[in-house]
Amino acid sequence: MAKNSAASLLTSVDELFTTQEERDEAKSERIVKLPLDEISDFPNHPFKVRMDDCMMEMVESVKAHGVLVPAIVRPNPDGGYEMIAGHRRKLASNLAGQMEMDCIVRNLTDDEAIIIMVDSNLQRDQILPSEKAFAYKMKLDAMKRQGQRTDLTSDPLGQKLKGVVSVEQLAADAPDSKTQIQRFIRLTYLIPELLEMVDNSVLKDKEIKQIALRPAVELSYLSENEQRLVLDTIDLEDCTPSHAQAIQMRAASERGELTEETILSLMQQEKPNQKEQFRMPREKINRFFAPGTPAQKIEDTIIKALELYRKRQREQQR
Repeated sequence: MAKNSAASLLTSVDELFTTQEERDEAKSERIVKLPLDEISDFPNHPFKVRMDDCMMEMVESVKAHGVLVPAIVRPNPDGGYEMIAGHRRKLASNLAGQMEMDCIVRNLTDDEAIIIMVDSNLQRDQILPSEKAFAYKMKLDAMKRQGQRTDLTSDPLGQKLKGVVSVEQLAADAPDSKTQIQRFIRLTYLIPELLEMVDNSVLKDKEIKQIALRPAVELSYLSENEQRLVLDTIDLEDCTPSHAQAIQMRAASERGELTEETILSLMQQEKPNQKEQFRMPREKINRFFAPGTPAQKIEDTIIKALELYRKRQREQQR
């Protein structure tokens, strides 16, 4: 008992050699000006820092007003600091000719840093599918390591684990639904060339083809070699697979039947949006049909009338 009482009176080494004020200051957040060359980028940062119009506007803002919102950094064990949130602000400061920037210094674990990094960047106006893909996966893995049941599954609807839906926890603080998050995470299985085409569905670069999210998710289930075959066929046919075609490719892959010939055959199928359409204002033909006549019956009647017209023309030409 005496031993326990004595132990309860012991203080830490920090408490013995620092004042209360110093201990309180060490625990509180602090905003300091840090040299830009002492701040390293976050490892495997999933968000791209692009030299776009928004960046140039930020540069002009920094020149005029400085960095209005401090970046968040953490001390680097090897010296200097590691950027958590503020990579774009750092580049803008550099381009604006600044040597330092305001930063909030926090002592964070690796997983805490990942979660803050992802959450702060998801608030941006334009985020590429690939950025969300790797960011959501990083955060999900970090949450799992912190002890939450957030196992990654291939089920796009999320996997129930002991009454807890894994992706629901991630979606609670995210701008996307749990189903959409699971789709984004599947993109991490795409080869870089196909992932670039998915990003271009947002960027709209005329020199790069585009793949929508849903067909890209289906392609993510193919092996790397199969994805390479799809990429070669995209270049050959100068088009990308539709959602329906991608579903058929995935099914053929699961049967072990996806070959270069199969991919080419599927890609050469005419897509519904590629079929040429002829439209006529309804008011121009209403007088020929009774009110409420189904559209299919109207179409069939017009086809028959055109066939009779062509037959009469041929008879007149004889």
